[in-house]
Amino acid sequence: MIFENDIRSNLQQIGFGGSCHWCTEAIFQSLIGVKNVKQGWIGADNENEILSEAIVLQFDETIISLEILIEIHLETHSCTANHSMREKYRSAVYYFTTNQKEEAIKIISKLQLNYSKTIITKVIPFQIFKLNIDSQLNYYYSNPQKPFCKVMINPKLKLLLDKFTSYLDIGKIGEVS
Repeated sequence: MIFENDIRSNLQQIGFGGSCHWCTEAIFQSLIGVKNVKQGWIGADNENEILSEAIVLQFDETIISLEILIEIHLETHSCTANHSMREKYRSAVYYFTTNQKEEAIKIISKLQLNYSKTIITKVIPFQIFKLNIDSQLNYYYSNPQKPFCKVMINPKLKLLLDKFTSYLDIGKIGEVS
């Protein structure tokens, strides 16, 4: 477990990988119901043991569902592209429980109907996490004017504003230029 879980709370954790961890971190930090986001690298089972850029987040399932989180994840990275950087940017949902695994598989299967190409996102067990260095954490919200943020992250946040407004922490995301 990455986060301390209070059994009296509705908090769960899940991992996502697929694009630059700075992008993924900013996307999920911008959502209501997401309590914590840790950005770094995740490794999983034998086939997926090489560390890949990813995040682990803690979310309140009474505020935002796993289905919405997965839908946002698929919409904000190339979930159908099997490009040459897939080892570094593995498209994945990293589950912590068997229930999450089963639910994630069902959700991706349901969302496949929205895509003309096959979703390549893997549903794999979380095993190892390596946190990024301090200066790289909270990258977007610490550096929104950097060229990378403007060119790579802002378009993804604009997509969130267009398609997932009711799940955004508008006070946090503010104006996306």
